[in-house]
Amino acid sequence: MLARVELRHLRGFVAVAASGSVTAAANDLGLAPASVSEQVRRLEAALGVTLFERTPRGMRLTEPGGVLLARAQGLLDHADEVRRAVTGARRRVRIGALEMLAAAKLPAVIRRLAQRRPDLDVGVESLTRQALLEAVAGGRLDAALLLDLGDRVGGLGFDRPAGMDHLDLDEVRLSLVAAPDGDREPLLVSPPGCSIRLAADQVFGAGTPRRELTSIATAREWSRQGLGAALLPDFALGSDLDTGVLVELESRAPALALRLVWMREREPSLRDVLYALSAV
Repeated sequence: MLARVELRHLRGFVAVAASGSVTAAANDLGLAPASVSEQVRRLEAALGVTLFERTPRGMRLTEPGGVLLARAQGLLDHADEVRRAVTGARRRVRIGALEMLAAAKLPAVIRRLAQRRPDLDVGVESLTRQALLEAVAGGRLDAALLLDLGDRVGGLGFDRPAGMDHLDLDEVRLSLVAAPDGDREPLLVSPPGCSIRLAADQVFGAGTPRRELTSIATAREWSRQGLGAALLPDFALGSDLDTGVLVELESRAPALALRLVWMREREPSLRDVLYALSAV
């Protein structure tokens, strides 16, 4: 039975399980949706089980599908290890980051990994959080950097894939700021789903007057021009507090964790990489 299972079928299965959608999995793999659907069908036929329930809201794993998912990525990792051993190819590690962290935090992580593991080829990718989580869960990324809160992934208020583990690398301080003579209201916020927006929603609730802008960078600039207050991460402030362009206001904003996340079932194959990354 296993002799009829192809690696590409497993990759398609893992991608669909991670995203809950054939279309999203196809985009992630760079394939046509019909090709991914066929991969899943052939895998189900080879194993003689139904791996997904097809529902109007997407693809939901069956019990056999959950059992396979817990082992599929390990099989893919082992196959990649065998390929490298036979061909002498360098190991490639793929690290992703939230778009707001790509410039401010990711370079230090990549530099440290290169210093500790010069034998690796490291690929990087910048994504929104949902796409980042799906890419890690689907195996397209080995690990990712995001901002979070608390002692579990998703404490900031977003859904996490089952089986995701984490390590906190650093702390990101949040400051409520405004121009010295500028308005203190409204609260200038980034779009829904942004990590800093989620933090602002937790700190200030729904009753605070607010104006939604396109990004953290825009909120910073509007606050510099006196058009309201903004909750900003330390890496987005530059020298504004030191030079007095912005002043810090009293707030109850918690510090966020700069969090490295990965899938727990992949930890054996990633342990050396995670150790190097955790030393940042």
